[in-house]
Parts: sequence; structure tokens; C-alpha cells
Amino acid sequence: MSPEHNKSESVAEALDALDHGVQPDRPVLRDAVRALLTELSQRAPGRSVEVRIPPFGAIQCVPGPRHTRGTPPNVVETDPVTWLLVATGRLAWADAVADGRLRASGIRTDLSGYLPLGGE
Repeated sequence: MSPEHNKSESVAEALDALDHGVQPDRPVLRDAVRALLTELSQRAPGRSVEVRIPPFGAIQCVPGPRHTRGTPPNVVETDPVTWLLVATGRLAWADAVADGRLRASGIRTDLSGYLPLGGE
């Protein structure tokens, strides 16, 4: 089995756990978050937005001016479960922003045009 296939399995396994009302195991959630971040970076290559999903990962993506020093002007940050739900289309981007589960600051941070990601 390829590592990419294992990562996709992690997304499916994490979603299955959530569907059954339980928190996914930490290694499964970590792998699912990283797989979805990797897919986002491939779908939206660039360095103008920083997407942070602590404690599991952060990437830069989206075409535009590259940020190199200090706090980036375009930052998206959320918890791992919210990222899993938003990235797979189970929670709308706008709803996650509106209820404060996802913080997006900067003019390029609306990632809804790149979502949902396949990952499953």
C-alpha cells in the first residue's frame, strides 16, 4: 500500500469515528489532517496564505504575493476536527467562520473555492 493510500484511509477512518460520535484516535486524526493539507497545497499551490491546524500541521498555499518574514497577512487557523469537516465538505466554510470554529484573516483566506478536498 502506498503512503498516499494510507493517508486517504486515515481521512475515511477519522470521518467514520466522527460519524459514530467518537473522537478519532490521535495518529489517525494527525494523518487525516496532514493528508488534507497536502491535497490543499497541491490544489492551490502558492505561498500567500498560511493554513494552520495545530498541533498537526501548517502549510502555505494559494497563488499570490509570497510572505517571507513575521506574521503572514493571510492566515487560516482551526482545530483538527473542524479542518477535517470543512476540508471534506461536511461543514460549510462560511458556517465554520460564522460560528468561530475557523479563523480566517486576510483578503486571500476564503478557501471555499478549493473545497471540498477528495481525501476520502
